[in-house]
Amino acid sequence: RIEANDPAAMTQWGRDQYDKGDYSVAFEYFTRAAELGYAEAHYRLSIFYHDVEKDGGKTKHHLEEAAIDGHPEARYELGIGEWNNGNTERAVKHWIIAATQGDDDSVQFLMEIFKEGHVSKDDLAAVLRAHQVAVDATKSPQREEAKKVFITD
Repeated sequence: RIEANDPAAMTQWGRDQYDKGDYSVAFEYFTRAAELGYAEAHYRLSIFYHDVEKDGGKTKHHLEEAAIDGHPEARYELGIGEWNNGNTERAVKHWIIAATQGDDDSVQFLMEIFKEGHVSKDDLAAVLRAHQVAVDATKSPQREEAKKVFITD
């Protein structure tokens, strides 16, 4: 599938190489997939630039690209960055978007900061409803069967 320029396959191959410590090959495949507009590849490049290259500017750039393309974990990470920089309002906006895309971590943060008065009760309720819709949209009999097969307690 890589030969057919499948960005998901390129990204998965890049992840496999990254896990083996072959960062140059991982970078090559993440970059190729990102050039094809694959959000997960941008997210993986953000991790690469954060953990390997220690380049905050490129980390943020790839998080933003992934978030724009609908990657909830990237949006969550942008919220963390804004929160740590004291930009509460921007952090909340990122977490609301991520939560409505089904991101559980963003829901948890929003519930915590609700207690501190950073999120209104009405906004939190709307986010929780939207989060549930997003989660329900990912459910299918095939996925439930796969969980039974592949996930053991």
